[in-house]
Amino acid sequence: MNRLAAFLLTASLLIPVAYAGVDGTVVNQSKKTPQAGATVTLYQTTQQGPQNLGSVKTDAAGKFAFTQDVKPGQGGGPLLLQAVYAGVQYNHTIPPGQAQTGVVIPVFESSKNQGKAEVQQHMMLLEPGADGNLVVSETYIYTNDGETTWNDPDRGTMRFELPAGADSSKVEVNVTAPSGLPIRRAPDPAGKPNQFKLDFPIKPGESRVDIAWSMPFKNPGEFNEPVLARGGLTRIVLPPGVEVKGDGLKSLGNEPTTHAQIFEVAVTDGIRFNISGTGSLRTPQQQEDQGGGGSGQSLSENLPKLYGLAMGNSNMIESVSAVKWILLSILAMLTIGFVLLYRKGDPSEQNNPAQNRQTTKASKNARGRG
Repeated sequence: MNRLAAFLLTASLLIPVAYAGVDGTVVNQSKKTPQAGATVTLYQTTQQGPQNLGSVKTDAAGKFAFTQDVKPGQGGGPLLLQAVYAGVQYNHTIPPGQAQTGVVIPVFESSKNQGKAEVQQHMMLLEPGADGNLVVSETYIYTNDGETTWNDPDRGTMRFELPAGADSSKVEVNVTAPSGLPIRRAPDPAGKPNQFKLDFPIKPGESRVDIAWSMPFKNPGEFNEPVLARGGLTRIVLPPGVEVKGDGLKSLGNEPTTHAQIFEVAVTDGIRFNISGTGSLRTPQQQEDQGGGGSGQSLSENLPKLYGLAMGNSNMIESVSAVKWILLSILAMLTIGFVLLYRKGDPSEQNNPAQNRQTTKASKNARGRG
């Protein structure tokens, strides 16, 4: 070996090899201190699903490190870090191009007390069909302006009750954590007929619960649903061709694109009004997919670990499509409701600039808590 080759070999051995490891800190946002003893798991997302690359405990300074050579995009999607603290999962995704060292994962103390978590809005899309079935899609938006996660596995953080006659065996629930994807979650019986509780931590920020169900309905007829999770505004969305009459209903006008009708409704112990006519905001294909009560498919039970992966993993997009009838219906409802709420406002308030400014400010704040 000549001197030049020997020199190059020696020099190459002295150059440190850059491994693309992952490290960072878990920070307890409730205490504003690093969190020791949290369990952090690293996943590499692939076309075959997430691969568990191991778990570590944070040290006294809240630090964690994975030394294996991994990069976002190697397996088809981003890396996923999952920190578990006080029985609640907190997730952080690392897409391609984002730093994978010095990552900060916020966690919070948990409490069975509701604290500052509350229902900000309740929206309902009612679609009475010519086949004698009423399809209902409901959305509850929770805001938690505190610094504690509301977590009550025994009693549930939400309770709801379906009307008598609803098919409780086919009720479907999707939950969305702050900055997360809709994840299928099975509700548990709450001790009374057609009453359910939901074990879903309400973290600081904005969370959403989507509920879809159906029931035989004699048209025209009375709709009567108990409301157990009260708070905020309640709005009803109706397709063209459907009419409602009852006390406490206030028309907010029509959405320009779909011409759906929006009503604000006063809620005491429940929602009660008369419905006549038929109509739907879903396409015929979506109605066929639903098949009278659900697609029969659901996101995998381990998907609470996979918030935020759809943008980087085609399989995840296909998984979400498995519940597209729920997501599309809810998306239509949210689009209609939020367009009216955040852009047009309540027509009766147009002559009250001061109140309008206050409402607009609150709406912007709500949109910023995703």
